Amino acid sequence: MTSMTSPSFRQLAAFTVRSEPGNERLALAQVAAAVAGEGLSPARMERLKTAVAEAAMNAIEHGNRNQPEVPVDVEVTVADGDIVVTITDQGGAPEGASPGAEPDLAAKLAGEQPPRGWGLFLIRHMVDAMDVTTEGTRHTVRLVMRAAGAGTPDRGVAAAEEGGPRENLV
Repeated sequence: MTSMTSPSFRQLAAFTVRSEPGNERLALAQVAAAVAGEGLSPARMERLKTAVAEAAMNAIEHGNRNQPEVPVDVEVTVADGDIVVTITDQGGAPEGASPGAEPDLAAKLAGEQPPRGWGLFLIRHMVDAMDVTTEGTRHTVRLVMRAAGAGTPDRGVAAAEEGGPRENLV
């Protein structure tokens, strides 16, 4: 990924949402408005919106534990053709989290895995790359989507639809 000092780096938006159920819709709407002119096809825009909503919902519910006074920070940037959405909560490292673990439908149906736990799996398959970091209390999910003008208009969509391999940073 590109350095924040790159000449092609642009901040499109930076905002916070209160940690209240439903505010993931506010986050996805603001991100969609910010990236509207950046060359995403309608299908890729929907995928990005789904990933943003899921990441924001996780930040609100699991990170900030639905405490309205604890904000979720969202930043949207473009760097060298990458749309980068960074979502940060104040919950620190999630308890018992294993970002690389794949949910297993059969195990969930058999009661061997909890029924929830599809969030990061879904997010990873909606965007071109995802990175999860924790520094102290700040837990950050960084979503990357290549813009159409970057030479790969729908490679993530095609790979996901065909069941092909996906690039993940987790």
